Amino acid sequence: MEIEVVRIGQRLVRDDRVTTHVALVSRAFGAKKIFMTEINPEIKDTLRKINETWGGNFSVEFIEKWKPIIKKKKEENFKIIHLSMYGEKINDAQEKIRKEKKLLVVVGAEKVPREIYEMADYNIGIGSQPHSEISALAILLDRIQEGQQFEKEFPDAKRKIIPTKVGKNVQVKETRD
Repeated sequence: MEIEVVRIGQRLVRDDRVTTHVALVSRAFGAKKIFMTEINPEIKDTLRKINETWGGNFSVEFIEKWKPIIKKKKEENFKIIHLSMYGEKINDAQEKIRKEKKLLVVVGAEKVPREIYEMADYNIGIGSQPHSEISALAILLDRIQEGQQFEKEFPDAKRKIIPTKVGKNVQVKETRD
């Protein structure tokens, strides 16, 4: 399954951290790329540093408008998933979504335009209470991949967390200068 994410909008100041976390969750939970509008360019540098240290080739692309990306991805046979508190329950849709080959997940910041609901193949709600877009993205990505994203190794990682019952264990790969 190929997964990409598009982050639409950003509430100034408050959302630098939230948008960074949307990107980090996208990366850690198996997405290959995130498209971002209205963002702080430092986020791209943060993700580059994460890739260098923790491995992988997750990419960030800045875009001016969200609509051309969604149209392009639809032409490339991606199914569009819009995360919304008002969407279909994840429990009712996850089996069908798992069968898709290419997904573009739309994560809004402020109120998203009505057009996104209409362009989406799936409008998905995670729960029926107000919650964070970060948690909604993590739950969606975990549910549709059934935890398999955590079994994959990130290539070229200089550091790797080794799960332990107690304490912290980080494996550091030696580098030769």
